[in-house]
Amino acid sequence: MNIAVFCSAADLDARYTVPAREFAELIGRGGHTLVWGGSESGLMKVMADGVQESGGRLVGVTVEFLAARARDNADEMVVTRDLAERKAQLLARADAVVIMVGGTGTLDEATEILELKKHGIHDKPVVLLNAAGFYDGLKAQFQRMEDEGFLPLPLSELVFFAEDGLGAMAYLEESAGLQ
Repeated sequence: MNIAVFCSAADLDARYTVPAREFAELIGRGGHTLVWGGSESGLMKVMADGVQESGGRLVGVTVEFLAARARDNADEMVVTRDLAERKAQLLARADAVVIMVGGTGTLDEATEILELKKHGIHDKPVVLLNAAGFYDGLKAQFQRMEDEGFLPLPLSELVFFAEDGLGAMAYLEESAGLQ
């Protein structure tokens, strides 16, 4: 399975890096491919290291203005013109999407992926990996959107909130019929 992971390129503390590393190792040990932003820094590096060291493949999708920060030893590295093309390539190359902790770029990616799913542009499983309760506020906001009629489908059909990597991987494998 090709698993796109959207996450931060910032250096973060252990409450975020440990769950990321655990999830990365599950991807690698499962023989899956990480499709990610291609960066050799921060949480993106943690993910790439964990997947590669556990036997998985790496497909990076970076953007021209960040290409100097791209990982040298990825199995494949795609360089796009801009962020919009990058997001489209990440989604196109993925069988499933996992959104991990991140800043405004990650939030932008998450909302676009969910908006496309809401409109039936894709039907790939989407997981928000809620490490250390990072997305508790967003989960409450999405629940309010559902409760007040802003979502045309149940929240549970749009996104799965996982508290850890094991829960995320179990959901993805079940969605793909691998369990």
